[in-house]
Amino acid sequence: MSTVLLAVIAVILCILFRILNVNSQPHKPLIYGRDKNFIENILFIAPFLSEPYIPTRLWGFSGHVQTILHSLIGRVRCPWPIGARIMLVLPDRSTLTYDLYEPVGAEHEDDVTVAICPGIGNTSESVYIRTYVHYSQRHGYRCAVLNHIGALNSVPVTGARIFSYGHTDDFSYMIENLMEKYPNTKLILVGFSLGGNLITKYLGEDRKRPKNIIGGISICQGYNAIDTMVYLLQWQNFRRFYLYIMTDNYRNIITRHKRMLLNQDLKIKYNLDEKMIVSAGTLPDLDEAYSRRVHGFKSVTELYKWSSSAFYLERVKTPMIFINARDDPIVPEALLPNVREFVSSYDKKMFLELAHGGHLGFYEGGLLYANPVTWLDRAVVGLVGGLLMAHNKCSPKEHIETDCSISDEEPDLIKSATILYRDPLDKQHKYNTFPS
Repeated sequence: MSTVLLAVIAVILCILFRILNVNSQPHKPLIYGRDKNFIENILFIAPFLSEPYIPTRLWGFSGHVQTILHSLIGRVRCPWPIGARIMLVLPDRSTLTYDLYEPVGAEHEDDVTVAICPGIGNTSESVYIRTYVHYSQRHGYRCAVLNHIGALNSVPVTGARIFSYGHTDDFSYMIENLMEKYPNTKLILVGFSLGGNLITKYLGEDRKRPKNIIGGISICQGYNAIDTMVYLLQWQNFRRFYLYIMTDNYRNIITRHKRMLLNQDLKIKYNLDEKMIVSAGTLPDLDEAYSRRVHGFKSVTELYKWSSSAFYLERVKTPMIFINARDDPIVPEALLPNVREFVSSYDKKMFLELAHGGHLGFYEGGLLYANPVTWLDRAVVGLVGGLLMAHNKCSPKEHIETDCSISDEEPDLIKSATILYRDPLDKQHKYNTFPS
């Protein structure tokens, strides 16, 4: 009996070790891009980006554990930053809110506002947003956080819709309002997951945008909703489980506001069947029953194509930085070639690809208990500073004096990083390290 028990314990331990991936080691982020000067400016402000990311030892090497802990617990000892809620009534009668947080740390010569777009169904009250805002405030940055329409329990839905994967107008209204309040501020856009897709699409759309926008940072987005759904519908790596959770959350938002969203007039106008909406088992089913009808698309595929930033990337002229982890169970590595190719073909673009971190996790440090501030919190604050430096060095006034590069007196940080670029003459699209 004891032999059988030992065998069972051994099997359980083997499974746990495999799930937790404890044999893995920390790795440096891979940095893709062709613009050496731009990357040098970023690394000068945030040199740790070229150093190994060290997840929490016992569980941080598992993308699943990182993702689930991020979703259920959020951050360790999460602060609650103090801000003001701004309410806007939009032309379609929707009520849009965003939260505004003034800096509490060291002052900068520049007035900088970080405009944040959270993930699907998230708001300024989401734990990972609160942690980042608090950390960013303490570094002297003003933060504005969009609250996706329908996601806040305390704010009623007053129009005929909630947020969607590709509807960037809400974010645009927040930006316009910020410009009225702070006409001289420099804007850096930060998007998490779905928010990363939205800010990238916003920057690539044929629309009027303020010249104050000096950069964008996208974290853990999937780029192409059509391809993403193909993977999420598979059981491999438990992706279908995550799809179920996302479907349930999105459906709950709709049903929570059904008095407005599913009233008789709207059901007739958009041909909505409440039973189909309530019984939808996957996001494509729910989007067929609700989203594509409300937003006026003939098919779910048409909705997904319109929503996906991958189809707008080439028109993004603003300096951009993208972050993804290869062990993200929601955004698999197979979805990343698009962004690798993009940053390797255009200037002032950069892609940080990490081996670990999961989906928006990126916990670091410790054996069992992670540090209160995650690698992602530190990275995004550092990237904001790097984008500001790159902008100031390349501004028209200083262009003649600086040539937009790091001076010889400053350390050559790029030599300590693994920088990958694609030779435009290489037809097989292989990546090579930057020549030093």
